Amino acid sequence: MGGGTAVESPGRALDGVLFDVDDTLVDTMAAFAAAIAAASRVWLPHLPEDRYDEVLALWRSDPNQHYRAYTRGEIDFDAQRMARANELQAAFSGRPLDDAAYVDWKDLFWGTFEASWTGFDDARPVVDALTAAGVRVGSLSNARVELQTRKLAAAGLPDVPLLVGVDTLGFGKPDPRVFAEACRRLGTDPERTAYVGDELDVDARAALAAGLVGVWLDRPGTRRGGPHPEDPAAARASGVVVIHGLAELPAVLAPTAG
Repeated sequence: MGGGTAVESPGRALDGVLFDVDDTLVDTMAAFAAAIAAASRVWLPHLPEDRYDEVLALWRSDPNQHYRAYTRGEIDFDAQRMARANELQAAFSGRPLDDAAYVDWKDLFWGTFEASWTGFDDARPVVDALTAAGVRVGSLSNARVELQTRKLAAAGLPDVPLLVGVDTLGFGKPDPRVFAEACRRLGTDPERTAYVGDELDVDARAALAAGLVGVWLDRPGTRRGGPHPEDPAAARASGVVVIHGLAELPAVLAPTAG
């Protein structure tokens, strides 16, 4: 595992690390880019390929927070997915998707997305390093357990257990109960457990509020934009640890001397 810059230590050794899955261990942004491109070629045929990045940016920012509504248990998975698909169609002058068209859109989008799952280069090394050091490792996600278990396996991380998904308790992050349940299943106290995720509010700050060490993985070039808070200085001021790659994570586990 390559070296990283020094990061803030929580001041104590930690017994466990919980990871977010999407855009933390698995390069979901790249998989979504492939899926967006495939869907755009069919459903936005007038759109030049050099604008597909704009479609991806709108998809990831989810400005109307449909996915957050899903994780709160307010709407089902297909309802949020169809709403977001039709937002893309409207924003880029495509025809609206009715129920039948959405099924075709989803089949193309999802098939491409699933075939494109890969792990980040720094994911396997950091999991191995933590495990070798005796740190318990697991994952917690705002997607379904079965889906994320398959995703981790496809990304070469079948040994990272998906402890809690959105379907475990019927809701997801930032509710503190999901972090508490994940720690219970990992067998660690929340105050001696770090949670690492790519979203500052729903991952790092929510973990901190639940009594864990909140770690924001601010990978260069992967911020979502839109309504998501993404200010490193503000993150640090709120008590969040900020890292820019998983290779930096072991430094977070080193207690401060003195």
